[in-house]
Amino acid sequence: MRTIHLAEALILSLGLGLAATVPVHAATTVKQTSAALVTSKRMTTLNDRQVHYVPVPNSYADAAHPQGVNTIASDRGSAVTFKTKYLLPIPGYQHQAWGDPQSSAVVGHYLYVVYCPTAWHNRGRIVRFNLQTLADLKVTPRQLQMVYTNAAAQSAQEMMIRSAIKVGPAFTTGHGQSLAYDWHNHQFYMWCDRESAPRINMSQYGVLQQISATSLQPVHRIQFRLKAKHFAVPGGHVLAFDKAGYAYFWTRPRANEVYIYQGNIHRDHVSFRLTKQILAHGPGTCVQSMAYNPNNGRLYLVADDSIASLPAKKIEHLSSGDVKWTGFASRREFEGLTFGNDGQAYLMSNHQPEILVGNSLNW
Repeated sequence: MRTIHLAEALILSLGLGLAATVPVHAATTVKQTSAALVTSKRMTTLNDRQVHYVPVPNSYADAAHPQGVNTIASDRGSAVTFKTKYLLPIPGYQHQAWGDPQSSAVVGHYLYVVYCPTAWHNRGRIVRFNLQTLADLKVTPRQLQMVYTNAAAQSAQEMMIRSAIKVGPAFTTGHGQSLAYDWHNHQFYMWCDRESAPRINMSQYGVLQQISATSLQPVHRIQFRLKAKHFAVPGGHVLAFDKAGYAYFWTRPRANEVYIYQGNIHRDHVSFRLTKQILAHGPGTCVQSMAYNPNNGRLYLVADDSIASLPAKKIEHLSSGDVKWTGFASRREFEGLTFGNDGQAYLMSNHQPEILVGNSLNW
């Protein structure tokens, strides 16, 4: 292993949204020389025929109520209805471009959102919302949405809402669709999948970043090759962890098929394996998110208007009946799905960005 120390300035949001520069911190990068991927000698295909492939729409639909409460209800498969909890701020702090959130995570009483504006070209930042403070303040979706407008600066209530929001520093995020919480070691990780265009990775290397929950920036990186003989992938685009600490990502290498990878992430070493079962029917065109529900032990594969799920413990010996599917007809962009420790589902949708909560703990 070869270790490099990279200095990065840390910008923290304080109190009422005022920014200050604090001393430089070093993020450690480990370059793993050994291969990090193992493939199964014999791959089999699982006919998960209950999953319906949903193509990406020609154009995404905006929220029906951009300043109010929206509902996204399933119309096929396992039933669940999502309802607006919070409309995310537009504009962001200091009129930053917060209109393009890419992933989210709910841990304890915090909501973490990754923002990666297209014009920033593989850079972004993490913003943390204190859900308990927002609940105590009885914040409405509209109040949170307008918290950084000029008019809000004249309101004592809105200034108190700002104190519940911590704005992290900008750093190289890549596409930013993979912020995930390891339920076993209680750390955050995300891929740094730098792209030259949507879903076109610029690097042959996988890079995983460990993220500090307090500074909201990388504190450790591992670079490695996901290669086994003639088979190679540049890295993941989404990420999830189960309670045992296994990491997962999924890809759609061709047509409707889905490959699922399971791995372990250590301080100086990463290993993944391509699981031996190929899913014959993937949920949709865009690999948008992956999530783990600690309440029912299931992994969720998220595409736009289409979500498949399967039990993590049976990842190598799934039957068709183990796979569930939920379809929607919203034409909204499903940017992220995350679950609280109690199984509460939080869906993040774009075009007006918002967080919606599900009405079922097991779907």
